[in-house]
Amino acid sequence: MNNKVIVVEDELIMAFDIKQILENIGYEAIIDITSVEDAIACIENLNPLLVLIDINLNKMKDGVDLGNYMLQKDTIPYLYITSNSDKSTFSRVLQTRPHGFIVKPFKPEDLINNIAIVLNNYKHKKIDPLRINNNADDSIPFRLRQITNFINANIDEKIEIDELTELTQWKRHHFMRIFKKYLNVSPYQYILSRKMEKAKLLLEETTIPINEIANDLSFKSYSNFCCAYKKAYHETPENYRRKHNT
Repeated sequence: MNNKVIVVEDELIMAFDIKQILENIGYEAIIDITSVEDAIACIENLNPLLVLIDINLNKMKDGVDLGNYMLQKDTIPYLYITSNSDKSTFSRVLQTRPHGFIVKPFKPEDLINNIAIVLNNYKHKKIDPLRINNNADDSIPFRLRQITNFINANIDEKIEIDELTELTQWKRHHFMRIFKKYLNVSPYQYILSRKMEKAKLLLEETTIPINEIANDLSFKSYSNFCCAYKKAYHETPENYRRKHNT
């Protein structure tokens, strides 16, 4: 699972603060990027999950110039984190259509919650009928929305692909192809990512033993769950719980 977040910020103390917040919730933060040119090179090389952009970079080009690049690229969500909230700056920001805007200073939970909203909305943007101009079969977003709703409602259960296929009344190969086209992941990857998100929340907010979390989320075994979690978040569930609760 891609968990890289690029932080374009020329204030090193702020960059390290953001890095710590991101790493505490399982993301890999890429910092030391202080110019638009360096940011573009890093984005092209790493294809990150998300880009956080400061506006005032003390260079010829500022964060809004990077926002224009991101708008044209239109493959990665991005939000601004900035102390520049005057009307003229905000007017320029609006033209880049960012996915979020956070004003400094901010609380860690402000950043965490905004990131969760941005990534969730971006993941589902192609199947939200109210947000798209759909020139294809109008029924596709509605059917896929039914599937994702079913997955989320039954995330504690073992969900079979054939079970999902039956809900759409499509052929299996057609369902697999359409799902990946609209959500950029396979049905299996989507189910696993939702299970990992549920697991992370349980690790943060409960004291349920990790082996019980694995069992409750219908993993084959404790080791299978731990391997999946480490692959998703690049650390073990034990380490995540220990770090989050310290």
